[in-house]
Amino acid sequence: MSNLSLAAHAMPDRRPEIWANVPERNANFTGRDDLLTELRDGIGAVTAVLPQAQAIHGLGGVGKTQLATEYAWRYRSHYDFVAWISADQTRLLPAALAALAPSLKLLPSSTTGISATARAVKDALERGEPYRRWLLVFDNAEEPEEIREFIPRGAGHVLITSRNPRWDDYEKTIRVDVFRRSESVEFLGKRLPRAAQESVTDLLATKLGDLPLALEQAGAYQAQTGATAEEYIELLEEQTSRLLDFNRAPGYPMSMTAVWKLSVSGLERKVPQALEVLRCCAFFGPEPIPTSVFKRGRSEGAPRLQAVLSDPILRDKIFGELGRFALTRLDATAGTLQVHRLVQSLLEKELTPDERAAYRADVHLLLARAAPNDPDDSARWPEFSALFTHVGPSGLILSQDPDVHAFAIKAIRYLYRAGNYEGALAFIEQLLERWNPVLGTMHPMVLSARRHRGNVLRALGRYAEAYHSNQLTFEEMRQVLPVESEEWLWMSNSVGADLRSRGDFRSARKLDEDSEPAFIRYFAEDSLDHLRLRNSIALDHALTSDYESARELHMATYLRQEEIVQRTQAGKSSMLISWNGLARVVRLLGDYTEACDLGEAAYAYAIREFTADHPNTLLAAKDLSIARRRKGDLPEALQLAGKTHEQFQQLFGENHPDTMAAVISLSNTLRTAGRLNEAFDLASDVLARYPVVFGENHPYTLGCQINLALLYRLRGEPERARELNQTIFTKLGERLGANHDYTLTCAHNLASDLAELGEHTEAVALGRSSYQRLVDLFGAPHYMTLCCAANLVLDLQAIGVQSEAVQLRDQVLDRYGEAVRMGHPDATAVVNGVRIEFDFDPPPI
Repeated sequence: MSNLSLAAHAMPDRRPEIWANVPERNANFTGRDDLLTELRDGIGAVTAVLPQAQAIHGLGGVGKTQLATEYAWRYRSHYDFVAWISADQTRLLPAALAALAPSLKLLPSSTTGISATARAVKDALERGEPYRRWLLVFDNAEEPEEIREFIPRGAGHVLITSRNPRWDDYEKTIRVDVFRRSESVEFLGKRLPRAAQESVTDLLATKLGDLPLALEQAGAYQAQTGATAEEYIELLEEQTSRLLDFNRAPGYPMSMTAVWKLSVSGLERKVPQALEVLRCCAFFGPEPIPTSVFKRGRSEGAPRLQAVLSDPILRDKIFGELGRFALTRLDATAGTLQVHRLVQSLLEKELTPDERAAYRADVHLLLARAAPNDPDDSARWPEFSALFTHVGPSGLILSQDPDVHAFAIKAIRYLYRAGNYEGALAFIEQLLERWNPVLGTMHPMVLSARRHRGNVLRALGRYAEAYHSNQLTFEEMRQVLPVESEEWLWMSNSVGADLRSRGDFRSARKLDEDSEPAFIRYFAEDSLDHLRLRNSIALDHALTSDYESARELHMATYLRQEEIVQRTQAGKSSMLISWNGLARVVRLLGDYTEACDLGEAAYAYAIREFTADHPNTLLAAKDLSIARRRKGDLPEALQLAGKTHEQFQQLFGENHPDTMAAVISLSNTLRTAGRLNEAFDLASDVLARYPVVFGENHPYTLGCQINLALLYRLRGEPERARELNQTIFTKLGERLGANHDYTLTCAHNLASDLAELGEHTEAVALGRSSYQRLVDLFGAPHYMTLCCAANLVLDLQAIGVQSEAVQLRDQVLDRYGEAVRMGHPDATAVVNGVRIEFDFDPPPI
């Protein structure tokens, strides 16, 4: 960092090449030169390979953000890249870092995903590529333990503003206190509309405790009301004496409360209705409040705000006056209003408990009525996100209003659809802890929240918990809800997913198919809700090896959903699931080229409409990598399989079913590429987790063991492979029956084990049996049937049955047709007399 020494020598006064999100400079900034010098010298003097960031800490209202802003502006000519990041909410930091990617000439998050892009941004800054001279400001970073992993170390400079003094345990810190008296006097001299004697401004500074926020509000009050400094001091003394018994903000002088009261009084005299808006703002979170919550039509049940919300001219005037009195910060471009934490605290403390409850209730209704109608609409997720930041601070879970309860359920659905499963589960648990004793465990809203809890648990791979929770919820719904009510129908669909997660594919299919008439009666045929059920039925058909009907169902469902999306922009998530399901089942039918084409289109759509690391995007990526492998595009398949596994791992951790499936995909691709040892290490490692997540005899656990047995044989242990496959074959036959894809996959590989061990007669017997079953199940042209026949040809030749072998080989090549000349991997293997191996890739539940 020594190359960025900020000595006071002159440099051209220029703005950096990249200047991202830096607040406007405060024209009234004054003093603090010693702090700026300390900050400059502290940054410039650091020469360690991994330098410390500079943390600025102090009470709210002392000017930490203004100091960081002034530093960025004053020393901008020393940097090529300056970026400002709001660090109020740790969970939003990855997205904030990822947003800097284009400025660093990196791929955007829409291409690589938020988590991966955030890491790439951090790495690029640490390497100093393409900019060695950079400054990154983390504003309002309160929890060091949650923030530090996002702080880049190396080539540039980092500033942190925080109220938390514990930064001193981690970074070099500078404490910011109130103004020195000379700074207060200078500041007031710039801010006051009328010049005052120095003794008067000195007295006013004394009364205000030299707190910059109090000074700012005092100047704003005088600018707006025309009061002189002497008059303001007199008002302040009167107000303070009346506030002696007031519970002021801890750590702040009594005068801060008095200043704030004067500003509020001045605002009330100028625009009386503004006080109602300001008091409401005290019960939102400290993050920016969307001004859209104060629009017409959202005031029902909030009588104090009806006059404001019904008059857009008055509303905009109020927003302007709140800013002029320095009580709020309005960002007209972003459409947000923000209130300082200290002002919120003081506003709340002046109210009685009943008044606080009333304003909270108003805020809850404003949030509920500002929410978009459809949480499945990905285009509206930013609106949900902006509202959800205020759910916790506003105490929304305490509300007993049915409309607010409905909004809470919408918020759960938004979090779930957006892929924030952990956040959804935490919110549900908070709601249920509050709702169960107040509403009762059998209340419809409680049952709805419990249904969503089951969905989230399943999405997190906690299948056993989801199953037991949903079984109880479904039973209780039967007692209190009408059969074929909306909640009852969706609970039925959820139980079907639970049955799939337990490997009971036939029961899931029966339950879903039996409920379809009720779905049509309630929602209407080909509605988005009915189509979501149809997608589940298509998945059921695929899991019971009925691939032709699965393709027809997926195709019809996808095409109808595409029409609805084009017309209304609703249902994009569901359409993507159907689209990818169609690509998967086409692959399972053996058309690898079409599967790649469909998969490429679905994956590109997912990246465009969601993010590169959204769970559904990653599922599309995984299936596409499998299709590429089957088609023979190994380099592309391996690159995508590795990337997808890494992203799933970062998103969910090692023990999530989707991460585990991504490991299986990567292992199978490595094996196909001839990297047997790497494939074996991955397969054997992940298999230890399958019984924990799915159970010992789940079809997926057994199916993944087929891959391990295959690797045993290819690595020279055919006897071990045969023993394992024999066990799997027996268990799959008991669980799924002899005429199932997974059972026949195992039989196919078991025949190869027997052939490798020289037991060709047994291999032929098993091959003939499997071939006939495949013809009956899938038909003669299906790729599994052809592969089984091709291997049977080799076994027939081994026992000397040449005529049958030649006849069967000719049939296989004839059915492959053009695929032989086009280099289809399986057809090429037949031509070359190479044995074809079967492997298993677990689909999503």
